[in-house]
Amino acid sequence: MSEQLKQLRDQIDAIDDQLLQLVSKRAGLAQQIGDIKKKENEANEAKAGVIVYRPEREAQILARMQQNNPGPISNEHIQQLFIEIMSLCRALEKPMNIAYLGPNGTFSEEAALKRFGSAIAAVACDSIDDVFRAVESDDANYGVVPVENSSEGAVGRTMDLLLQTPLSICGEIQLPVHQFLMAQQSNLARITKIYSHPQSLAQCHHWLTVNLPHLPSSALFHAASNAEAARLAAADQQAAAVASKRAAELFGLTICAENIEDDPKNTTRFLVIGKQQVGVSGKDKTSLIMSTNNRSGAIYRLLEPLAQHGVSMSRLESRPSRTGLWQYVFFVDLEGHQHDQPVAAALAELREKAAFLKILGSYPAS
Repeated sequence: MSEQLKQLRDQIDAIDDQLLQLVSKRAGLAQQIGDIKKKENEANEAKAGVIVYRPEREAQILARMQQNNPGPISNEHIQQLFIEIMSLCRALEKPMNIAYLGPNGTFSEEAALKRFGSAIAAVACDSIDDVFRAVESDDANYGVVPVENSSEGAVGRTMDLLLQTPLSICGEIQLPVHQFLMAQQSNLARITKIYSHPQSLAQCHHWLTVNLPHLPSSALFHAASNAEAARLAAADQQAAAVASKRAAELFGLTICAENIEDDPKNTTRFLVIGKQQVGVSGKDKTSLIMSTNNRSGAIYRLLEPLAQHGVSMSRLESRPSRTGLWQYVFFVDLEGHQHDQPVAAALAELREKAAFLKILGSYPAS
């Protein structure tokens, strides 16, 4: 070994020792914060329990780390590094249960790990309804649910449940979605059926048509999740699944083709749902549901306060209200926190004009 190489490795060893001491010191401070929160909670006789996840605080930390990042590590990897550090420190305060659409190997699990890190107790649920129920019944502290895909649009069931339940939106996750074709073997000619979630099949429609022309549409079977599709393919030598790379690893399947989504920028947006109100982070969104009376110009009058107070709207989508024939509610995402003065003023006017208004929550923008 050259002397120069030895010196560089010695420097790395010294830095690793410093990192270990600093991470341990950070964890000790997190424990002290947890003790203070617990004492304050007991003094106030609060029933909600100690809140250890502060989305606004973590968003500020991640933004600062990326802004101060000198390289050569990318901001994306710096973010995931600090998410893992915060996850481990959070777990010292109080272990967190996170519900998501299971089983293991789904994109929902991937989104949960991306937001909360690996130091969590995962609660894999059979349906989006079960994710909401787990959080409502306190079997989980938070839930992660898909709300829209860049190619296939909104996830209707999530939107319906946001309208029906008292839970709030505490955060969002933008997850680039890469689809993989997997089977027990790699010969595409031997595949007679494909399992996947309906949205994943739609996201890969063109690729499947071009590369598997021998399969009729009747050979495409819907599964409750992509991970369930991988499980079914693992039990049938003539079946394949469209799912995540992690699902292939979990079920011992061979990857036949990578990144088969028709849109290379295919992204799914997930929401973090919980029972807490989130403070201002400095770069926030506010989501709400509203409806209006069915008369000429009603939508214009609803949106007018946003324009008057300079509030930008990033999403507007209608959904049947299920309270009457041809009755609709509108899901809206605004830029800014509901406590920001322009947003607060616009919401005050909306309350007077809307037939129905429900604030789903303010939270850090992804």
